[in-house]
Amino acid sequence: MNWFVEHWIASTLLSAYVGVLLYNAYVGSKAATGVGGYYVGNREMGGAVVGISFFATFASTNTFIGHAGKGYEYGVAWFTLALLLMLFCWVSWRWIGPPLRRFSAEWDALTIPDYIKGRVLNNAPHASRHPVLLLSASVIVFASLLYLLAIFKGAGHLFQIFLDVPYEVAVGVTLLVVVLYTSIGGFVSVVRTDAIQGVFMLLGAVAIFYFVTRAAGGVGAISQLVDMPTKQHLFDLNGAIPFAVLLGVSLSGALKLIVDPRQLSRFYGLKNDVEVKRGMWIAVLGLTLILLCMFPIGLYAHLILDNVTDTDLIVPTLVNDAAIFPFWVTDLLIVSIVSAAMSSMDSVLLVASSTLYKNLIAPFKQVANEVRLSRIAVIGFACIAAFMALNPPGDIVGITIFSGSLYAVCFFPPVVFGLYGRIASAAHVFASMLLGIATLIIWIVLGLSDVLHEVFPALLVSSVIYLVSSHRVHDDPVPHSA
Repeated sequence: MNWFVEHWIASTLLSAYVGVLLYNAYVGSKAATGVGGYYVGNREMGGAVVGISFFATFASTNTFIGHAGKGYEYGVAWFTLALLLMLFCWVSWRWIGPPLRRFSAEWDALTIPDYIKGRVLNNAPHASRHPVLLLSASVIVFASLLYLLAIFKGAGHLFQIFLDVPYEVAVGVTLLVVVLYTSIGGFVSVVRTDAIQGVFMLLGAVAIFYFVTRAAGGVGAISQLVDMPTKQHLFDLNGAIPFAVLLGVSLSGALKLIVDPRQLSRFYGLKNDVEVKRGMWIAVLGLTLILLCMFPIGLYAHLILDNVTDTDLIVPTLVNDAAIFPFWVTDLLIVSIVSAAMSSMDSVLLVASSTLYKNLIAPFKQVANEVRLSRIAVIGFACIAAFMALNPPGDIVGITIFSGSLYAVCFFPPVVFGLYGRIASAAHVFASMLLGIATLIIWIVLGLSDVLHEVFPALLVSSVIYLVSSHRVHDDPVPHSA
């Protein structure tokens, strides 16, 4: 109770925040009269709100907490990832979004397996049970689970430090809030909520950068680290991590912007191609601002903190330091980082549950009330991820990078090549996915990731198998304005 009195601004903002979430859940429930409304908002969303939702969905606690921690560990080399993220965000909206929006509308696709069904299997009768669709859906569910537990970990650490509550309680509070508005309102609720969360995240990122750099001695204070013998690795591309490994980590993270189902689902909900253009620069500029603010924080932390053992706690520790942040800024940042967690969790939950129901349950069991079962899937999936987050494997970034690698090797060939006219048979797409995953796992098990990141050989295998077996189709994959 003392915390809520001392942080009355945060208490007020969080109360208002929860109220807005519930209102958006109510609005979303009105649109969720069928699975099309529940999962893609009946494809009636505008570009501005989807653009904000796009960068808000991607910039999770991983961005606010995990990447700052990795910047502390690896130094300026970690900026490689930031540069690729900015580039691939633009690529996603410029080259992936338009044709994917068209195809999803033509085939009434709600998920990535639905897209594969239309592009590879020509929506053939009884194709829903094809092994390639079951495999792709299983990958999405598994990778989503990994990503969710990483976000639960980040949110749990946040509330643990700020509210001074046990980690388990913090995870439970996060679970309750995100499940409530996501399960009720579906896609419309998620996107509308993301728009608000995105604004908080932008304000929070700028505030963190300003006050941390001020505490460190100004923007130019990083130059002090150059003269410290123990900090030289921070300015070496092959310092704490080999550059070949770093480049692979960066690539697997950045590729998620063009193959991650939670990002691609945003294009499914857009009204027309005009809205794609409207949303592009909002998404790119919003993500760029957050990245440029958060990635340097780890470097400045070297001038402020001593004896850091868990890099995931750097940002929560800094933000909770009254000598760095005025109490009212801390209160704002609590809401900002909560927004970062929620904006990603709700999207992952919705994508995972839609794939679970649409591509793993519905092909074998039809139900009368599809929306109700979808809501149950959201709740169940979130509970499993929260339980796993109580004892999560690895750090936040490590978990999310692996999920990105899975998405890359499975979906880069059929999505990117498939959108632009290279079509393989279902059997070869299945082989491409399966052997790509096998290569990924074998590379890790053999310990070769310390020399070359596993995404390179795995993506090479899956892409070669797909391209060798594919044929050129002559339909125009570039969407017309509609």
